[in-house]
Amino acid sequence: MIHGNTQGIREALLNEMERLYDIQFDRSFFLPDRLIGLLVNYTEQLNREIMVYLDRNGEILEVAVGSISQVGLTEMHLRRNFDRLTGFRCIHTHPGGDARLSNVDLQALRLLRFDAMCAVGVEKGVCTGISAAFLGEVEYGQLSVNILGPVKPGRLDHRAWFREIELSEERVQAAIAAGGIVDDAEKVMLISIDGEASLDELAGLADTAGAVIVSRELQKLPHPDPGSFIGSGKAQELSLTCQTLDVDLAIVDGELTAAQQRNLENALGVRVVDRTSLILDIFARRATTAEGKLQVELAQLKYRLPRLAGSSQALSRQGGGIGTRGPGETRLETDRRHIRSRIDELSQKLKDLKQQRDLRRNRRSKNECLTVALVGYTNAGKSTLLNALSGSNVLVEDKLFATLDPVTRRVELPGNMRCDLVDTVGFIDKLPHTLVEAFKSTLEEAVYADLIVVVSDASSPFYRQQRRVVGEVLAELGAQNKPVIEALNKCDLLPEGSVMEPADAILISASEGTGLDRLLEEIAKGISRLRHRCELTVPYAKGAVLSLIHAQGQVESEEYTEEGTRVVCSMDAVLHARVMKELKGE
Repeated sequence: MIHGNTQGIREALLNEMERLYDIQFDRSFFLPDRLIGLLVNYTEQLNREIMVYLDRNGEILEVAVGSISQVGLTEMHLRRNFDRLTGFRCIHTHPGGDARLSNVDLQALRLLRFDAMCAVGVEKGVCTGISAAFLGEVEYGQLSVNILGPVKPGRLDHRAWFREIELSEERVQAAIAAGGIVDDAEKVMLISIDGEASLDELAGLADTAGAVIVSRELQKLPHPDPGSFIGSGKAQELSLTCQTLDVDLAIVDGELTAAQQRNLENALGVRVVDRTSLILDIFARRATTAEGKLQVELAQLKYRLPRLAGSSQALSRQGGGIGTRGPGETRLETDRRHIRSRIDELSQKLKDLKQQRDLRRNRRSKNECLTVALVGYTNAGKSTLLNALSGSNVLVEDKLFATLDPVTRRVELPGNMRCDLVDTVGFIDKLPHTLVEAFKSTLEEAVYADLIVVVSDASSPFYRQQRRVVGEVLAELGAQNKPVIEALNKCDLLPEGSVMEPADAILISASEGTGLDRLLEEIAKGISRLRHRCELTVPYAKGAVLSLIHAQGQVESEEYTEEGTRVVCSMDAVLHARVMKELKGE
């Protein structure tokens, strides 16, 4: 049987793919050439990822359409125990030619302890490269990963890669004997009614939260079912999948009511959380500053309060009459009072911190330095761009919401100008209103910025939709009328001849350094447009004023006259006021 996303595939092709189970491959090859050819052929025909499990005897145990994060791991029972490797390697293709392994691949390797996790790049009917990951030594309480490749098919060292499997087996058994490893990653099922793109983004969020995705379920519905979000029939169907795959947690791509969450948990037999709860969990992990932690707690409490009545049977005695009064009602009301009181306390603390930040912002303004905010969809590369432009070392990860607290760095610009560049928390589709409210103190960096640079991931097939989401969030914050520069990042990953929009956007690659000089020039031009162009005559006795204009303004020309130095220059409003004050002798 062929598992995974088989919708739209001809029956004849599915039957042909099923014959993979009958082929005996040469067991002396880590990845036999014949298997590479078949995988490349099917990938090219379907333009979808193909995944197989190949055991140590050269037999195919499983065939699926999709990657580790896109299909259910239906052969979980093949793992006999947790004291050794599975005895088979997971091999999957990557349409588009990228043979590198993803974070999801590496997490699945750790959790399921495959002999190896192998990726095969496929583009235009050719294998572009092969890479494989193997379990390494224990580091920080979990098994590390050793990655070999990518290499061309003809350069694959089969003996060396098999030796890595032997070493992995020894490492796992030694670590277990020493009691040094614990499998704490949750196996999750993703559920959506919105489409594959939204499901892909939910998978990215789950990966960021440290989960291993064992099943992706898409139930096409025009609107959520009021009782169980996906309908009772689908919920009963998925309960069997949860049992088969030993699912720990189901994550729903939407915001659940308390009743929907309770009904789904009863039907699936596993714990259920929604997209908002997942994002809050990620924010809680990422917050490092005191203010960030306060914002996370405030958002969590605002999310929890309306769901309190339906959160458990013990708290649900809300009716009147005999049998409905008692400790349940008292406990519920007590919890509500505690939460409301804590919300008020946190709101006041954040208000005080906002006043302190306003003072710092005013001080920054008095120092004649304009602020440029980097905004964009989460994981668009804003932190990488900040590091590239400022030479700093802000944390950069290929994860959603890698940056939660705003970071400011001073950047030198062409034409004797400078600015404060602010890296902000990334935006995301379906960002809950409670999060926008709780994180206004972080997001307002975009509101108070003099200029906004919208950074988009040009390599994402959904970048137009992501730009739309960014525009909507900026409008909700009241920053839609700010001057904007569009920067399309990761242009080094674009196919040749790609047509991007908007047409005046600047193509950059923050990691490669491409297009950064032009971006700095555009930022300088944008700041110049915010400055006043003026002509002044500075008396020779006030040479300090002329030095100030040279140091913090932009001088176009100067001429020496009998009255003093006549200078044509551009200055922002604060510097202009200071210069005029000095010239008047105030």
